[in-house]
Amino acid sequence: MKSIVRDMSLAKSGHLKIDWVKEHMPVLNRIREEFEKTQPFKGLKVAICLHLEAKTAYLAKVIKAAGADVYIAGSNPLSTQDDVCAALVEDGITVFAKHKPDPEEFKQHLLMTLEVEPDLIIDDGGDFVTLLHAERPDLIKNIRGGCEETTTGVIRDKALQKTGDLPFPMIAVNDGYCKHLFDNRYGTGQSVWDSINRTTNLVVAGKTVVVVGYGWCGRGVALRAKGLGAKVIVTEVDSIKAIEAYMDGFEVMSLTEAAKRGDYFIAVTGNQYVISREHMENMKDGAILANAGHFDVEVNKHDLASLAISKREVRQNIEEYVLEDGRKLYLLAEGRLVNLGAGDGHPAEIMDMTFSLQAVSLAYINEHYKEMNNEIVTVPYELDLKVAKLKLEALGIAIDSLTEQQEVYLESWKID
Repeated sequence: MKSIVRDMSLAKSGHLKIDWVKEHMPVLNRIREEFEKTQPFKGLKVAICLHLEAKTAYLAKVIKAAGADVYIAGSNPLSTQDDVCAALVEDGITVFAKHKPDPEEFKQHLLMTLEVEPDLIIDDGGDFVTLLHAERPDLIKNIRGGCEETTTGVIRDKALQKTGDLPFPMIAVNDGYCKHLFDNRYGTGQSVWDSINRTTNLVVAGKTVVVVGYGWCGRGVALRAKGLGAKVIVTEVDSIKAIEAYMDGFEVMSLTEAAKRGDYFIAVTGNQYVISREHMENMKDGAILANAGHFDVEVNKHDLASLAISKREVRQNIEEYVLEDGRKLYLLAEGRLVNLGAGDGHPAEIMDMTFSLQAVSLAYINEHYKEMNNEIVTVPYELDLKVAKLKLEALGIAIDSLTEQQEVYLESWKID
């Protein structure tokens, strides 16, 4: 099947981007060396749905180096980079993706990636799995299993598992230690503010930032906002996480109350319409709204449009909504993932760990799928440990080991 990309003449720029991240992904380079020898995916088709930028492109090249025929589509219309797509095609990977396609074209690209009848998948937000279940169950039969990248995707897969509809085993890579502890927290924290700052060119210090949701991503966003000099308010629906945010030094209150005070609002929940009319009606003039969850549903764009008397793009990736009373609210990146819709996503060194975990998890599920049920599978601890050890080696850091006596002590109920 022939690739669908916007402009092959952009390939040179894409190669430079991929070469840059490769230089800063030492763990994935080690995994590639191993895979080139062992060829775990030899003769298999692997379909990938991820944010199609340079770091994802290098993961795709590693999977190809492991013997696979690789087919890839973007998981977000705004995060796909056309030059990276062109470079991948030159490297022998089949790509179905363009930056900012219309909704039907975007969906068609996902379907085309699945229509190659893959043996394994890497999914983002459950896009592949839900599309297969809802519309193309005929394409499920050859799929051995796959890996899920995000919190949102794991939630959707668990919902399918609960009703007995998950069609094959999926490893919850998002829940692996080397993913959520670093990618979700430090990756999201840095990339969200990198994107907001470059998009708005406004100061953060002294402003009030409202972080909606205090999961690992929310923790990262709040921590970096604090580091930039902001006053940070956290809103939550989970009592335990609310106490955690309070003890981490942040103000905690309802979003209805926080709406009156915020200069920046960043939704990080993975849920629908968490910032809605009742909040927008109370926001101050000039408030900036952004989403760092998954889909463009966290900020209720329907409510925002119904409140506005006019709308225009005032700067790339900034939409201005003028309300009837003259107040202006600004939505970043069309309410899609701000760190990818208006930026380059997480730092390469962070995605080095995440994508290394993706690669070894995919090899694991290919090796063990016959023993698995159609359910969400926890990342085996030895895979997390492997990635962590490789990361420490790359950093030149040595750590201690337990003595044999200490290991015996920890496994004993006696106190000697």
